[in-house]
Amino acid sequence: MQTIKTLILSSLLLIVFTSPAFAQGSQRKEIKIPDIPGYKTLKCDFHMHTVFSDGNVWPTVRVYEAWLDGLDAIAITDHIEYQPHSKDIPSNFNRAHELASPVGDNLDIIVIKGSEVTRKMPPGHLNAIFIKDANSLKTDDWRDALKAAKVQGAFIFWNHPNWKGQQKDGIARWYDEHSYLLENGLINGIEVLNGYEYSPEAQRWCLEHNLTFMGNTDVHDPIRMEYNFINNERRAMTLVFAKEKSEAAVKEALFAGRTVVLFKDTLIGKEDFLLPLFEASVKYNRDKIVLKKKEAFNLQVTNSSDVPFVLASQNEKEGISITQNVTLLPRSTGIIKISTSEKAFPGEVELRFKVINLWTSPGAHPVVIIPVKVKVE
Repeated sequence: MQTIKTLILSSLLLIVFTSPAFAQGSQRKEIKIPDIPGYKTLKCDFHMHTVFSDGNVWPTVRVYEAWLDGLDAIAITDHIEYQPHSKDIPSNFNRAHELASPVGDNLDIIVIKGSEVTRKMPPGHLNAIFIKDANSLKTDDWRDALKAAKVQGAFIFWNHPNWKGQQKDGIARWYDEHSYLLENGLINGIEVLNGYEYSPEAQRWCLEHNLTFMGNTDVHDPIRMEYNFINNERRAMTLVFAKEKSEAAVKEALFAGRTVVLFKDTLIGKEDFLLPLFEASVKYNRDKIVLKKKEAFNLQVTNSSDVPFVLASQNEKEGISITQNVTLLPRSTGIIKISTSEKAFPGEVELRFKVINLWTSPGAHPVVIIPVKVKVE
């Protein structure tokens, strides 16, 4: 019954998205995340399915969904080995991209050609994107499939390593086969986030092996059946820091490892990119504060992005009181109160906060030093 409902909704979506009414009445929901020095911040989803494997939407629908959701780039990655709709739809592994790409050009969405090499664990499922011919990946041996992708210049990443369909306890494991992939340049990244599932093991491996952090939806049904957009739930995505908005620039950035994963209101990645993103998002109404004993000042802090920042004070200095916990809501201004008592000693005070919703490794968060000079006289 659920499958019938899904197919009916998919058909309705196809009608809606291909009608003139879509162009006239639909509104794109822009996601405000700032650029960082030297790079444009692109919102991307590199793992999704259509009716050309086990998905339940036409390829063009994925492009319209991406446009509505404020994305800049997507990759359609239908399974090579799993084709449940093959009785109704021919198994041409290039066709989904052929259908989606012109719509992407029209809507300024980068549509990257990809496929999912779908094998048992180990090594599991791996996406190859920026490929030229998906049909060449249909081989008996997974090693040959990935080698064929690499010859085409593909960026290859390991999908959902903690997926309960292959790891019953939901814990990702590194096998000899993954060491083979690493040693032979057949793996460039790992999904730290797949849909709603975060893998701390994947985050550690990305750091240990210098692999690119990836976060994607792996969407099969219409996106609005998998995420609650009515309550402003945000789909999983990879933030790519590219030199420009182009497919070539996205590819260069992925191979260089310039990504951060956005999971609801949490950002996961390397400190090298998390801190510049925070600094580009947050502004202050003062750059210098001078206080005497028994005085107070409310420092106004504005977050211009669509991601909140949860701050926990790391300040401990006798006679100085600083707000302990501050949540900077999206597109809002909050206050950090700084006050002095009779016991305050003259000198400069450093404002240090741990950003709890930035994850540099499992359980670890970066500390930011707010660039406001505070002096006690």
